[in-house]
Amino acid sequence: MASVLIVNDQSLQRVGLRMLLTAEPGLSVVGDTASGAEAVRMSATLRPDVVLIASVRPGTDDLGTIRRIAHPTHLTAAPGPARSGGQQPPRILVLTSDGHEEHAYAALRAGAGGFLLKDATPGELTAAIRVVAAGDAVITPELTRALIDTVRHERAPRPGRRAIGLATFTERERDVLVAVASGWSNAEIAARLSIAPTTVKSHVSHILAKIGARARVQAVAFAYEYGLVHPAA
Repeated sequence: MASVLIVNDQSLQRVGLRMLLTAEPGLSVVGDTASGAEAVRMSATLRPDVVLIASVRPGTDDLGTIRRIAHPTHLTAAPGPARSGGQQPPRILVLTSDGHEEHAYAALRAGAGGFLLKDATPGELTAAIRVVAAGDAVITPELTRALIDTVRHERAPRPGRRAIGLATFTERERDVLVAVASGWSNAEIAARLSIAPTTVKSHVSHILAKIGARARVQAVAFAYEYGLVHPAA
């Protein structure tokens, strides 16, 4: 059972999301709120698996809310896939509007683990929540290209920083990171690299720890930012 906290400043939308998710097998709604500050408090108290945030808006503290939920001061668990027992902070899934990709990238840097356009279907939303709750990343194809372009044009690292960053990875970790950034699942990576799925999972955990990330989508951004992979023409 994956538990969800809904953060949305529109009362009617909160009611609709609660009704949708409550009716879905395997999902439960532990609370909802319109306030970012209240979301941080409820996240710490209720420890949901996923916090569903309606949007990231300019001129607000939405990014601060994401950062405080993703990196709470009361938990000191190392970065990596979620563990049982509620010892990891909740995963964050952000609903974003088309044309606001720069806000989505900022949310990614703040600690969000997935993005979905607001016009997604109910089935796409519930599937995304399950994926994020399991510790994987969700990002739509439309947002993928836009985020890659943002990384390339606005977040290009300094040459000296690139060499230092990549030197922290072993050759196998680089192979796995490139595969993750290419959209491969753990099973596909295991098959293509001829290693066990558990080994892939371990490599991914080490990669996330080294870059200080909690979600695969952040590893994808890192791979593009540091030139390990390049978007197709």
